[in-house]
Amino acid sequence: MRQKAGIGLLVMAMVSVASVWAAEEGEVNLFAGDIGNAIWTLVIFLAVILVLGKFAWGPMLSGLQRREQFIRDSLEQAKQDREAAEAQLAEYRNKLDTATTEAHEIVEKGRRDAEEVKVRIEERARSETDLMVERAKREIDLAKQAAVKELYETGIALGSDIASRVLGREISAQDHEDLISESIDQLEELDSN
Repeated sequence: MRQKAGIGLLVMAMVSVASVWAAEEGEVNLFAGDIGNAIWTLVIFLAVILVLGKFAWGPMLSGLQRREQFIRDSLEQAKQDREAAEAQLAEYRNKLDTATTEAHEIVEKGRRDAEEVKVRIEERARSETDLMVERAKREIDLAKQAAVKELYETGIALGSDIASRVLGREISAQDHEDLISESIDQLEELDSN
């Protein structure tokens, strides 16, 4: 920056000197003037350059440099923050995928367990039903055997009763039918008791 200011100062000095020579030779020039004016102009210009350099350009340049550094630091920080956010987003996506997979596995395991429980319950119900049917069949067979035995015993008692009555007198066909009717009536009475 100071080199540019020095080059600018040198160019101004050359223009001033050239205008003074041109004025001495009699040419008309916008920069025409005497050498005293040129020197004072050069001194004032140098003073303005020094004052501006020290009080304006220096602070302005340092402020711009600080601003430039702040912007660089902010951009770097933003880049780091973005990379950290992307890494965290990738981590969250991974966790979400893992959680989704685990949830599907849990649901699938629950469904399999429910299916197994259903099969076990059905098998248990089927076996209990089979046991109940077998028990009912046995009870029916026992009741049937008891009824047959009772019928047999009743038949024997009736047969004995009929035989004793038959031996006590002679039986006609009508008596025989009456005897059977009486026996049936007695069986019904026994059955109703």
